[in-house]
Amino acid sequence: MDTDKRIIVFAPHPDDETIGCGGTIVRKIAEGFEVIIVVMTSGENALLKILGIESDPTPDELKQIRKDELLKASKVLGVPERNLMFLDFEDGTLQEHENEAIEKTVKILEKFPADEVYFPYGGDSNPDHKATNRIVRHCLQRVGLSPVRYQYSVAQKFSRIGPFIDRRLGPLRKNLSYVDISDFLDVKRRALRQFKSQASIISDIRRKSLKSKEMFYTHN
Repeated sequence: MDTDKRIIVFAPHPDDETIGCGGTIVRKIAEGFEVIIVVMTSGENALLKILGIESDPTPDELKQIRKDELLKASKVLGVPERNLMFLDFEDGTLQEHENEAIEKTVKILEKFPADEVYFPYGGDSNPDHKATNRIVRHCLQRVGLSPVRYQYSVAQKFSRIGPFIDRRLGPLRKNLSYVDISDFLDVKRRALRQFKSQASIISDIRRKSLKSKEMFYTHN
């Protein structure tokens, strides 16, 4: 397979892929890449955990809502539905199912080898983000693949100062990479609008993600 024309994006929840690297996804597609998005959890507990909402929608209803939102957003980004993979682990419990998630992820990486893999930064505060980072790193080592690794951050505990600290520390700590998405910023904005169920929760995160360049950590 021509792995030089494929990227895989791992998202802990539906919308992380668009927030973290939506512009890069559009740019890669414009450059002729195939893009595959793997969603680790269903994100069904977001409103319950953050806002205490138990009904209207219920977690089961929100699960389908968020899936439908991702289908709409991916269409805006240019990713075909056949390239979306939903592992359907329960939101907030991925660390409890890491062995099962590893087996599923290994099969995906073996079937769809890629030149670049995008996944959450290990310093993100959300446990599903941390678990996804561990799972992807473990699986890449297990299958013997060496793609370029791009780690995006959408839930870093010190998100306001974290990137600044990383830049000051430079190569002694981490390598940072920037992708110019200025030509695709409006597409990312339209894709983000599809996640209406999360508007009240992550409005500030969305706003901060709409910059002309997306930042990634590229250290191993």
